[in-house]
Order: sequence, then C-alpha cells, then structure tokens
Amino acid sequence: MHPSIERIIALKPQVVLVSTASQLEAFTRQLDQQNIAVYVTNPQSLEDVFKSIQSLGVLFGHEDSTNILVADLRARAAAVEVATKGVKPIRVFYQVSDEPLYTIGREAYLTDLIGRAGGVSVTADVPGAFPRYSDETALAARPDAIILPTGGSMGSANSKVAAPLKNSPAVLSNRIWKINENLLQRPGPRLVDGLEELARALHPEVASQFGRPRAEKQ
Repeated sequence: MHPSIERIIALKPQVVLVSTASQLEAFTRQLDQQNIAVYVTNPQSLEDVFKSIQSLGVLFGHEDSTNILVADLRARAAAVEVATKGVKPIRVFYQVSDEPLYTIGREAYLTDLIGRAGGVSVTADVPGAFPRYSDETALAARPDAIILPTGGSMGSANSKVAAPLKNSPAVLSNRIWKINENLLQRPGPRLVDGLEELARALHPEVASQFGRPRAEKQ
C-alpha cells in the first residue's frame, strides 16, 4: 500500500506492475521520471482479468503459452456459468474485513465473479471497488449467504462475521463460507479456482459439474 520508491529504483527493474486500486499517480510518475516502464492494471470483471493476463504474456514474451492458459481458464469459467445458469441467484455479502466493515462495490471484479457463480452481491450498486460499509446499512442488507476470504493477510480480519450481520438470514441458516483469499483477492489465474469455490458454496447441487473442492464451511 505504501511502496518505497527509493528501494524499487535501487532494484533497477525493467517494468513495474501497478494496481490503480492500491497505488498512487505520484508513485507511477516518479517511476516514469526514472525511465522505468510501468504497466497499470485495474480489472473490474473476470473478462478484464483474462485480458490483463494476456497483455502480460505479450509483455513478457510468452504470448503463445499465455493464450493457451487463458483459453483453459475461459473454458472452466464457462463450465461454471453453464452449471449455474438455471439456478435461483443467492443474495451474497462479501466481507473484506469485519472491523471496520469493508465490502465490495460495483467496480470490483469480485462483484462480477459472484454473479457468474450464481449469486448477486447485495452491495453491487455501492460506488467504488472496496468501500467501507456502515453498520446501519449492513443491518438492512439481509444477505442469504456470506463469503469470508481467509488466510494470509485476511486471516484475522475475517475470523468471524461482522457484528451487524449476526442476525442476517445467512447467519441464521448457517450459510457462511470461508474461501482462501489467494483464490479471490488476487486478479490472476487462480481467480477461476475462486469462481469454482464460490459456485460450489452457493450451489452445491451443481458442484459436480466443475472443479475440485477447496472451500470450507464455517
């Protein structure tokens, strides 16, 4: 979140990958002044993630192998969408952290991912990618399922459901799912693993049609 420009320059990189979700314009400008190439990516959907992977393949001189990889990822994603096409969408709350309460908004690729998995994010219309969410609004959201990304940096942040959601239909019906954050909060090839886990959690009745299990029910 707060990269050291001096340490990066000292490493003499040929290119620096920058996420506009976490790094500032001034940071990119300083790299440009040092004649260090900058690649900016800000995917807002699974399709954007696929395009970013392909662009990186071209950048690093591995276009052919990257195209094969992305074709496989697209096929797996399509299998999930076919499996969940006829199911009733489940209202989902994605908890980025519990205190303070952060979630996903309309600019987050995770909002798109939930839709492809047979759900609908209750915060899909909230501006931004990862907005802070008020306790009052969370109380009114009443999701039918809650996703907790866990492990790594989010291990302690998502060890429990946020207090305002304690009486939600999701908690009362025990529809709380923990999924490894590395499969969800990193916009790379493993995101399709995350898509499969979301679909498996929300719609276990169609889970046999794709992938292998990784999710853990609380």
